[in-house]
Amino acid sequence: MTANAGYHAYATGDVLTAAQVQYNLQNQTVMYFASSAARTTALSGVLVEGMVSYIPANGLEYYNGSAWVVVAADQTPLTTKGDLFTYSTTDARLAIGTNGQTLVANSGATTGNAWQDPVQQNPVLNSAFQVWQRGTSISVAASSTGYTADRWYTATNANQACTISRQATGDTTNLPNIQYCMRFQRNSGQTGTGQLTIAQSFESVNAIPFAGKTVILSFYARAGANYSPTSSALLPIIYTGTGTDQNALSGYTGNVTNYTSVTLTTTWQRFTYSITVPITATEIAPAFGMNPTGTAGTNDYYEVTGVQLEVGSVATPFHTFSATIQGELSAAQRYYMRLSSAGASANYGLGYAYSTTSVANQLRNPVTMRITPTTLDYSNIELTIVGVSNYAITGLAIDAGTSGPDYVTLLATGASGLTANRPYSLKNTAATGFIGLSAEL
Repeated sequence: MTANAGYHAYATGDVLTAAQVQYNLQNQTVMYFASSAARTTALSGVLVEGMVSYIPANGLEYYNGSAWVVVAADQTPLTTKGDLFTYSTTDARLAIGTNGQTLVANSGATTGNAWQDPVQQNPVLNSAFQVWQRGTSISVAASSTGYTADRWYTATNANQACTISRQATGDTTNLPNIQYCMRFQRNSGQTGTGQLTIAQSFESVNAIPFAGKTVILSFYARAGANYSPTSSALLPIIYTGTGTDQNALSGYTGNVTNYTSVTLTTTWQRFTYSITVPITATEIAPAFGMNPTGTAGTNDYYEVTGVQLEVGSVATPFHTFSATIQGELSAAQRYYMRLSSAGASANYGLGYAYSTTSVANQLRNPVTMRITPTTLDYSNIELTIVGVSNYAITGLAIDAGTSGPDYVTLLATGASGLTANRPYSLKNTAATGFIGLSAEL
């Protein structure tokens, strides 16, 4: 029999040597000591690697040949109800989160996981650039402002004529299944180099829930072949303010501009940017800034899609505000509604002439708008007595006194020749005819 065998089966009549008794019966037992000092005294000069002891204050320990080591299974870093046993480079404690939070993987956290508020609905409308009621390619003149893709508002500077357009992403490898993106392009030959910005301003009712919280903005972006900003930089921006229902690019009361810089390539990448929103904030707007250099080439643009803002410090998988395109359109129509038809003779509503030059025509809005529409745009519209005659108009305006978020009265002005109290409707003069109503911020 081997004296230092880790295990030995004894037979009846075996004679045990002193070495066997010492090693197999003594050294391999779990020895109990009242304290570390008592153990040191008792085992002085006879310590052997592999000895195991128990001390009430220390728990179970083993001797590794040079020191006593706590057996981890007998120790725990947990101190509070709900704590989780996790690991970084050593066993570690993850303190319980607050009520309602969920556990998410977070490579930036010490233990690789963290507590976060549950995934909420993405408040960024038209975040995958599916809805373009104003047209899928919009020219923006230098030194001007305006809405482009639904809910996205831009501002240009001198010598910075731009084109904002819808493009197919054409990539399911580097981003999820997102069909469209927005291309923000400085037109070829333009020389203005001030910052070009596009933003989506939230209503205060949608911004206030973010006050005092850590939020993360995530998005996918790539650059055109002639993207001119230094180091191919794009600036993700989060504006906050303390006013009510203002437009960030027109100026927030108490504005705070938070931004960072990311480096674009011609391949789609996902980027994130996190801030803590001021507790006093009542307005918030995600935005993107481009600082061009030199003279614009043919492809001086960036593309962006999959824009998401959420509470927390970890970006969750992208999802749009609504699960359907109809939901996205309805959400956008709260702010802007365009009536159009492919037909050259489409009719809009029915009204009556209250003079020989004026007609009041009432339209029912497909959704309740944010407020009574304040501005109107239209093209290729005339008055008609269906099947009888058509009349050109010289003006079309909203009658604020008889309009509301659910309906609008349009006052059409025409040349003389109308008959008072006769019914008239508005009609397209071409397939490109439309009437647009805006309740934007």
